[in-house]
Amino acid sequence: MNKRTNDGTWLRREFAMLSALIRSIPSAVTILFILAVITMNFLARITLVSLPWLALNAGILVSWLSFLLMDIVAKHYGARAANLLSLVAIAANLLCSLICVVISRIWDYPGLDMVVGGQWSVLLASTIAYILSALTNNYTNVAIGGRFRKNPDGAAAYAARSFISTFLSQIVDNFLFVFLAFVLFPYLPGALQVRWSIPQCIGASVLCAVFELLTEVLFAPIGYRIVKSWKARDVGRDYLDRYGARA
Repeated sequence: MNKRTNDGTWLRREFAMLSALIRSIPSAVTILFILAVITMNFLARITLVSLPWLALNAGILVSWLSFLLMDIVAKHYGARAANLLSLVAIAANLLCSLICVVISRIWDYPGLDMVVGGQWSVLLASTIAYILSALTNNYTNVAIGGRFRKNPDGAAAYAARSFISTFLSQIVDNFLFVFLAFVLFPYLPGALQVRWSIPQCIGASVLCAVFELLTEVLFAPIGYRIVKSWKARDVGRDYLDRYGARA
């Protein structure tokens, strides 16, 4: 009985924290973040480049945006808040995928095959990869920021925590996704029948991580200005006062 009561209390506490966080983060950032995650996962099934040593999927075109926004949230609200927002985006992606599956079952429309064909394998691979990469990104971001004790809010601190965390998490995300979706899962029934080699997975993981790092470098000044603006305007003060920037 005590365990069940404690579990219920924990769930209520976590839900209250999530609710406060969603109210505190500017809605444009939350919406853009969720759209980036959903779009990234739908585009991931499309192979743009296929060479013996390299393969790239279309998810690379928008994946950088989700990690840029994740870095902004992790800097201002903490790693735990960024993790919670990532779970919200994953839940939205799962719901969107479920809707596509239902539509494909009700209406036998060939045009939907490109969207929902082999959906379970891509969805499972992307969900596993994104959860682990988000944890890598957010905790690395906060840990590196803690090293800058003299000026934790300076441009150098923001750049270091964003660039390093993005590069590491993108390698985790890219390799896990392509390995699961295009190496392991294609041998299972009903999976997307697109197969990559291990050299292609490694090449894609490194090249995509470099591309996404360069994109992060390009847009870091915008992210830094957003963080500075949020702090100057006390954005999310209710959440921060109650829960703090907890790691």
